[in-house]
Amino acid sequence: MHHLLDQFVHYLIVEKGLSANTIAAYSHGLNRFLEHLGRKGIEEIKDISKNDIRAFLLTLKKRGLSSKTIVRNLVSIRTFLRFLNEEGFLPINPAEEIESPKVTQTLPQILSLKEVEQLLEQPDVKTPLGIRDRAMLEILYATGMRVSELTQLPVHHVNLEAGYVILYGKGSKERVVPIGSEAMKWVQLYLKEARERLSKGRESPFLFTNRSGKRMSRQQFWKNIKTQGRRAHLRKRITPHLLRHSFASHLLERGADLRSVQMMLGHVDISTTQIYTHVTGERLKRIHQRYHPRG
Repeated sequence: MHHLLDQFVHYLIVEKGLSANTIAAYSHGLNRFLEHLGRKGIEEIKDISKNDIRAFLLTLKKRGLSSKTIVRNLVSIRTFLRFLNEEGFLPINPAEEIESPKVTQTLPQILSLKEVEQLLEQPDVKTPLGIRDRAMLEILYATGMRVSELTQLPVHHVNLEAGYVILYGKGSKERVVPIGSEAMKWVQLYLKEARERLSKGRESPFLFTNRSGKRMSRQQFWKNIKTQGRRAHLRKRITPHLLRHSFASHLLERGADLRSVQMMLGHVDISTTQIYTHVTGERLKRIHQRYHPRG
């Protein structure tokens, strides 16, 4: 069955144009599913039944995986089997009639404006590395971009004169996002005083490089932002996505419209962006309860 999975991955890359991260998530879940089938002695795709899929989802639940992860696995299986059905490898799709588990929607955690400022002020800007880290944090919070978009950002996609950055998100969809004066100031300083000293004269198409002049990895940036969070004595779990959540929530709190925030985040569906209206609503409720005389 793995050769059929290879065909499916090729279809996702060539015809659907999905991002490398999305394709990796599909592959991981489906490989896990095929391994489960192999342990049950099911070797032909046509022999898969609804009960086999349900049994797989049950094993995920027993392993303590979240409802969100289980639903993601079911979506991967359903899409894979639908592809095989359309290509004539499978007479029916046994996953179509399986109901998705209910997912409890958890509100994303955000940083307050004061906490964001504490985090941004942590890098030692007397050093090239500190200037780079400050510029990365500033542009991440200024644009709400994903960490993969940040670490893969080409130099020529940043227009400091006009004050915007060109990003390619999921499905390679292009969007233009304003940078803001503060982030522009730090990126300019990084380009002027730090980037060449870090790269040691090596050419790189990417804006942010490590000490070897190579592209900064996502893992390295994750490590850096956690370090900055500890230095700022922030009790929340500091991740790149936390700044993305904070970016969206802070814009909405200050009156930005949902559609504009959706475009800047690169969400295909506005319902994904609407979670942030709940965040701001909950925050306003807490403020009301705390300060209103009859709260």
